[in-house]
Amino acid sequence: MQPMLAAFMDQIVNEVQGTFSVVPASVAFARLSVAVVLGAFIGFEREMQDKPAGLRTHILVAVAACLFVIIGRELAALDFGGGNNEQRNDPIRMIEAVTAGVAFLAAGLIFTAGDKVRNVTTGASLWLAGAVGLGCGAGQIPLAAMAAAIVVIVLFVLRQIEKLIGTH
Repeated sequence: MQPMLAAFMDQIVNEVQGTFSVVPASVAFARLSVAVVLGAFIGFEREMQDKPAGLRTHILVAVAACLFVIIGRELAALDFGGGNNEQRNDPIRMIEAVTAGVAFLAAGLIFTAGDKVRNVTTGASLWLAGAVGLGCGAGQIPLAAMAAAIVVIVLFVLRQIEKLIGTH
């Protein structure tokens, strides 16, 4: 009975420890960390404008999108017993799934007050935080960083222009 228990415990320990077959743990950690920073970069701007989706929400969206890509790559490497070991890994489906999830969140933010539509920009920034997270998960960190910088610059600069011309 003792050897069976030891074998069972070994299986549990191995399962909990997990393995990274495609993306090493250190790389996954780095990508997730960058997703946190870039999501915070976008979210901070929204937070400063007192928008309903700010720092935490943008970080969570970016990290979730990053994680979905990493998990997707790991799942694609698994052998599901298909015989010829051919894997179907369609990255476009991953992007579509993340986009649909973020769109659901963003749609919850947008509302009409009188004759004005509110929070469309925040919804769009969430969508972009998802795209930035996807980029991080795919290892395209320079691209994700450029996109995050462009988003924050656009949000900040256009708000200043709107203040100058009095449209907001």
